[in-house]
Amino acid sequence: MSPPADGKFGKRESGTARILGSGASGIAELIVFHPVDTVAKRLMSSRTSSSLANLNQIIFRSAAASPVHQKFLSLFPGLGYAAGYKVAQRVYKFGGQPWFRDVLDRNAGGWFKRTFGDRTGGMVMHAAAGSLTGIGEVVLLPLDVLKIKMQTNPDAIKGRGLVKLVTDEGLASLYRGWGWTMARNAPGSFALFGGSAAAKEYIFRLTDYSAATWSQNFVASIAGAVASITVAAPLDVVKTRIQNANFGSTVGGAAIIRDMVRTEGVGAFFKGLTPKILVVGPKLVFSYTLAQTLIPAFGKYV
Repeated sequence: MSPPADGKFGKRESGTARILGSGASGIAELIVFHPVDTVAKRLMSSRTSSSLANLNQIIFRSAAASPVHQKFLSLFPGLGYAAGYKVAQRVYKFGGQPWFRDVLDRNAGGWFKRTFGDRTGGMVMHAAAGSLTGIGEVVLLPLDVLKIKMQTNPDAIKGRGLVKLVTDEGLASLYRGWGWTMARNAPGSFALFGGSAAAKEYIFRLTDYSAATWSQNFVASIAGAVASITVAAPLDVVKTRIQNANFGSTVGGAAIIRDMVRTEGVGAFFKGLTPKILVVGPKLVFSYTLAQTLIPAFGKYV
């Protein structure tokens, strides 16, 4: 395979290596962090002020008065949908971004260098490829919708499998909020991959991003994850509220935004941001670090 135009991208791994590395990171992330994701989604979906007095009810819902082990198990709703979504998402996102990056490198690598300079051009291309990947991620939206409903509004799909849901509600209902999802993913993924590339570029002075050590990937993933979560937070709250509504709901994103500003204030757009950075941030750092480490490792053999 011919070398890329920008040496910072190093050796291009095979598609198999990208699928194996990103898929393994998705499975590991799911096992460790699904309960954390449930807590964050329930906090974002809450329309009441979060306080110590009602936090137990918001997080554990019907299991709020149950023993500790039942409370813990209540944080694993929709695990089947979550498994399908998370593995597919990580394979697409972490395996697909290098593909978009290669396409941009082949077709517009010279333009990025001329426009942003030799040093910054590769970094911006890395971020732009992430943004394109994030936009395309909307194809996985139905699995994300079902996962979120199981976590925040299980009555909406109780007793119905995927086929029956599509038959009863129509495929379009599972793509509710697709525009807001793309609007959130584009800047969020730009910040994730761009923040990571910036750390490798300016902190570690790497001339080949793929040659980063595990510790360098870890630090770069922290930079990317914090930037991504913060940038995407406002639209993430809107997207979550659209998706956790009942299937028959016709309330759109604009109406939700107006209602949030009127009744909850601008701060509502950053609900759940602190727990997301503190506990969901490590989830993204974990999977992204693992993917960046495993993909080159698998690339040595496949």
